[in-house]
Amino acid sequence: MAQEQSFDIPLHDIKTIVDVQEYSLYYLLGSAFFALLVLFGFGYLIYIWYKKRNRFNLKKEHFRLLQTLDLSDAKSAAYAITLYGATFRDDSPRHQEMYQNLISRLEVYKYKKSVAPFDGETLGYIELYKGMIDV
Repeated sequence: MAQEQSFDIPLHDIKTIVDVQEYSLYYLLGSAFFALLVLFGFGYLIYIWYKKRNRFNLKKEHFRLLQTLDLSDAKSAAYAITLYGATFRDDSPRHQEMYQNLISRLEVYKYKKSVAPFDGETLGYIELYKGMIDV
């Protein structure tokens, strides 16, 4: 008689399947998110720097126009100094006082058909005001 084989043999050296905690996907996603966050932050800083660098500065432009002003034509120079000098009027009380003094001196050169060239004292006041300007 043939011996019957039993399949219910207890196996002591084989262990059951155990869940292994694998976090590498989470580490990868976290690292990718952090890298994107740093990249966007860096891009934003470059954008702000570029935007600030190319911004039009009215004070610098008016200062440049005052420095390159042709004082030989007293009438148009008086109007230009009045217009461009007003940009710096509110910088300090000293600027405001000097601007008002300069405007009162320039009144002689405005509102007339023909005017004489600037006198030495007025030229001195104009140069003094241009020297006071900080841009």
